[in-house]
Amino acid sequence: MNTDTIEYSGRLKVISYIIVLVVMVLIGRMGYLQIYEGEHYANLADGNRIRIVPAVAPRGTFYDRNGTLMVTNRPGFAVSLLPLTEPISDDVINRLSALLKVPKEEINKKIEAHVGFDPIRIKTGIGPEIYSIIAEQKDLYPGVVVEVLPVREYVFKEQAVHVFGYVSEINDDELEAKKDSPHKYKMGDIIGKAGLERLYDLELRGEDGGEQVEVDVTGKPVDVLGKKYPVPGCDLYLTIDKDIQAAAEKAVDDTLVAVGAKAAAAVVMNPQTGEVLAMVSRPAFDPNLFVGGISSKNGNKINNNPNHPMDNKAITGEYPPGSTFKIVTGTAALAEHVVTPEEKIFDSGKHWIVDKGNADGEALGWISFEEALAHSDNVYFYEMGNRLGIDRLEKYSRMFGLGQPTGINLMFEAEGLVASQEYKRRVFDDDWYLAETFDAAIGQGFNSVTPIQAACVMGQIAADGKRFKPYLVKKIVDPDGKVVKEFKPEVVSELKVEPEYIKLVQKGLQGVNKYGTGASVFRGFPVDIAGKTGTAENPHGRDHGWFVAYGPFDNPTVVVAVIVEQGGYGAACAAPIARRILDAAFNLPNQAQAPAAKAPVDTKPAEDPKPTDKQPKQTPEQPAVVNQAPAPGKGNGNAKKM
Repeated sequence: MNTDTIEYSGRLKVISYIIVLVVMVLIGRMGYLQIYEGEHYANLADGNRIRIVPAVAPRGTFYDRNGTLMVTNRPGFAVSLLPLTEPISDDVINRLSALLKVPKEEINKKIEAHVGFDPIRIKTGIGPEIYSIIAEQKDLYPGVVVEVLPVREYVFKEQAVHVFGYVSEINDDELEAKKDSPHKYKMGDIIGKAGLERLYDLELRGEDGGEQVEVDVTGKPVDVLGKKYPVPGCDLYLTIDKDIQAAAEKAVDDTLVAVGAKAAAAVVMNPQTGEVLAMVSRPAFDPNLFVGGISSKNGNKINNNPNHPMDNKAITGEYPPGSTFKIVTGTAALAEHVVTPEEKIFDSGKHWIVDKGNADGEALGWISFEEALAHSDNVYFYEMGNRLGIDRLEKYSRMFGLGQPTGINLMFEAEGLVASQEYKRRVFDDDWYLAETFDAAIGQGFNSVTPIQAACVMGQIAADGKRFKPYLVKKIVDPDGKVVKEFKPEVVSELKVEPEYIKLVQKGLQGVNKYGTGASVFRGFPVDIAGKTGTAENPHGRDHGWFVAYGPFDNPTVVVAVIVEQGGYGAACAAPIARRILDAAFNLPNQAQAPAAKAPVDTKPAEDPKPTDKQPKQTPEQPAVVNQAPAPGKGNGNAKKM
C-alpha cells in the first residue's frame, strides 16, 4: 500500500469518527429535548396554538340588613384580542378603533403593556350590535373575541352610592400599587375604586375560571379544549336599612330644593351597637356610569361640579359643629362642677366680659342648665366656656372622640379638629384669647367635626356614655353560605362622667323638642325624641344648618345627624329632614314635610377687631362672682344660637 493510500485511509477514519461523534451528539441532544425538556417544549408548542380565555368571576353581591339585594351583577360583553405569535395588524386595530370608538393610541397602549397569553381587553359593556358585527365578519377581525363578563349593577342607582362606592378598570398607578397584593392584578381587571367596593375588593373578587381555546395560524378560535368554572366572590350583608336609606335620601333631596341649598349629609345609626342604618351625601352620582368606562361628558359633569359629588361628606366633610357642641360643653361643665343644675345665670342678650351674645340680641333672663340646653342659649354656654377654660374643653372634646376618625369601615375618613392652645400656637404662632374660648364653647372658631362624629357624640349621650365604633358590614359570606367574617358591636370608649350628669344632659336634650328650639318641628311626634339644633357660621355664604337627635328617649335605638350646607338655621332646614328620617325608622306615617320655600339669608354679625391688651373686659352686668378669665376677647360678635 503506497503512501497516498495510507494517508487517504487515515483521513477517512478521522472523518468517520467526526461523523459518528456528531450523530451521537445529535441523538443525545434529541433524547435530552424529548425526555428531559419534552414537557416544556410541548407547552411552548401548545402556546402557539392554545389560548386561555379567562372567565371572570362575578363579584360578591350586597344585601341590606333585611336581605334586600342592593348591588348585583348582570351578563355583559367585552371585546378582547387574543395574543398572537406575530404582531397584531394595523388593519385589525384600525377596524376595532372605528367599531368600538376607542382611540387607536389607547388600543396600542394596551397591547404594548400586555404580557402572557391572556386576552387583551379592549372595551367592556358593548351592546349586541357590536357582538353581531364581530360574529358575522370573523375574517375581518382575526384574533378578536367577544367575552361574556359579569357586569356590576347598582340596583337603586344613586342610593347609598357613597357607602357602596363603584368599580371600574384598573389603571397603571393602581396596578403598580397592588403589585404585592395576594391577588395578582393585571391590566383589564375591574376593581373597586371607592367605598365598600374598594375596601373589600379582595373578598368580593372571587376566583376567575377560563377556557382552553385552540386557534389557527390567524388567531381564529377553532376548538374548546377545556374549561374551569369561575368561583363567585363573597357577599356582604350590610347594616344599612334600604327603606330608611331611601327615606333619608328623599328627605334630603326635597329639602335641598326647598331651601335653595346644594349639598348635605346625614347619618343614621343605632347608638347601642354602632350599626349604621343609613348614610347620605349630596350631591351624588350614578355608579353604573363607571362600570363600562365613564364617558367624557359624564365624567366632566361630575368632576366640574363645585359641590364634589364623589366626596362622601358624611365622613369627609368637616364643619363647625355650631350649637350641637353644647352637648360637650354642658357635659364638661357639670362633670367639672363649674355649675350646678340649679344655678341660674342671667342672660341679658350679651355676655358681660366679651361683647358676644345671642342671635338677634335675644335675651332669656335668668336661666338654668336644662333650660339653656333646650333653648340653646349662647350667653349661658359662653359662661360655661369662661369657667371651664379651653384646656378642659379640649379634654372633654377628645373624651367624646372628636379630633380623630371614628374608625368606620370606609376609607378616607377625616379627623375633624379640636380647638386648643397647642393647635393655635403650632399653626398660627399666636396666643390664645378668651373670645376664642367663647367661640369654642358654642362650637365655632377652630372646632370642626364630620357628620359621623356628630352622630357618635349624640349616640354616646344616648348610650349613657358608651361610644360604639360605627360599622356598615354585619357579615361576609362565601359562595357556599359559610360566614367568613362577622362584625360585632365594639365599645371604643366611655365617658368618665358621673351617670347623673349624663342624665341631666339627656333631660336638656329632651327639652329641645318639647319646648326648645326643635319644638315646632316635632310638635305632635308620637315618639319621645331628644334633639339638638345647631347653626354653624360660614364665612363663604349662608350658615350651615345642623340637627342631631335620638329616640325613643327611654330606650334609644336610632340616632340621626343631619347637616345642610348653606341651609340657614338648623331648626329650619336640618330638623325637618331628621323628623322624616325618624318617621321611616319608627315606621310612622310621614307627616313632616320639607320647608315650602327658600329659607331667608341669615344676617352675619361683623367680626370684632383683635384686642390690643390682655385684660378681661368688665361691665355693670357682670355678676358679683365670676371666674377670672385668662385672656380678652377676639372673634365674632353675636353668634347664632340655634
